[in-house]
Amino acid sequence: MVPMSSPLLQIDGATLVKGAGAVILDNLSLSVAHGEHLALLGANGSGKTSLIGLLTRREWPLLRPDRQPVVRLFGEATWDVHELRRLMGIVTPEMDRDFVAERCTAREAVLSGFFAARGLWRRDITPAMESATTAALARLDVSHLADRRLDTMSTGEVRRILIARALVHRPPALLLDEPTAGLDLVCRRAFLNLLRQLADDTTILLVTHHVEEILPEMQRVVLLRAGRLVFDGPKTEALSNHRLAAAFGSDIVVTQRDGWYQAAVGGGD
Repeated sequence: MVPMSSPLLQIDGATLVKGAGAVILDNLSLSVAHGEHLALLGANGSGKTSLIGLLTRREWPLLRPDRQPVVRLFGEATWDVHELRRLMGIVTPEMDRDFVAERCTAREAVLSGFFAARGLWRRDITPAMESATTAALARLDVSHLADRRLDTMSTGEVRRILIARALVHRPPALLLDEPTAGLDLVCRRAFLNLLRQLADDTTILLVTHHVEEILPEMQRVVLLRAGRLVFDGPKTEALSNHRLAAAFGSDIVVTQRDGWYQAAVGGGD
């Protein structure tokens, strides 16, 4: 059982260094509560991918003698990767390519979520797993694709399958990295509306460089630039011309309609 009193995510003083001493994340601190939908926004190269690496245990913060960095998920500093994937569903663009290359069916892809693997190589599949897989496919409205291979599907269909895979355990949190990459205008809005439905009972952590992807349900936005957190607060303040200009290094004009935001490069305030 995950303790709801502990933050879902807690990072305290994390610095990430790569290559010849390049600082990718600089003394970053962040805390997210259960049920708090969060959008993390930044330009290419701002450190978003590296931050995901910290959360998924692909990256580790620099150890310093003066301050011990902390990266906790669900109140714990150490996790078995398989258990972590049961508690935080993860969907990234890299997963699209990996699963398409496996040439597995949608059903096999979703079932593989029980084993934290790409493709389905296990045979110890239980009726409960089958039932949960059927329910996850139905929830994402892709039951009709169950027996089709992912390499025959559109990008939007593959993305839905992978979210079904991420949700097959009914995890308390869903981490999405650039979830609408490769989708056309119509598919993107349909996909974002689907995420709004998921937000009813799953905490969504969205990592993006597109203001247009930020759901109306998300009231907190974190801005990153060059590995530093430059703003963390209400969406209405974060998505202003001057704050986005500071984060992206260019004049930005922001408009808002019905809870959705749009941003364009242009004149300032």
